Amino acid sequence: MSLFLASDHFGFPLKKVIAEHLHKEGVEFEDLGVNSEDEVVDYPDIALKACLTITEGKHQYGILVCGTGLGMAMAANKIPGIYAAPTHDIYSAERAKKSNDSNVMTLGRHIVGPELAKMLVDAWLGSEFGGGRSLPKVQKIREIEKKYMK
Repeated sequence: MSLFLASDHFGFPLKKVIAEHLHKEGVEFEDLGVNSEDEVVDYPDIALKACLTITEGKHQYGILVCGTGLGMAMAANKIPGIYAAPTHDIYSAERAKKSNDSNVMTLGRHIVGPELAKMLVDAWLGSEFGGGRSLPKVQKIREIEKKYMK
């Protein structure tokens, strides 16, 4: 599994917690910034930079952090091949991958505390797309993407 971790300046403190957690758990990842709260960047810019590493084949998965997790998800989902899911509870984190085959999770620093963030990351990373009844629905999402994202 190849993973990136990135945030805007609002998400940086939570990104730092997640990075420490991933290191502790032995999960390899690439930190794509930012490197401090003083490094001001608009979330669409960091979402684009980070998610292109998936579409270019460098990474399979990514974690994006901003203030709410919503802006990052909206920006990331404009990129063909990116399926970003805001995750604010364990069930959503699991289902994002198991049912919806997400390749990017987004988290909000102002929404999710440090301990919950660690649990969400573990739940998401520990889940796999199961196919089954969800497969036709995911295929329909891909078809919509092909038709309208030009």
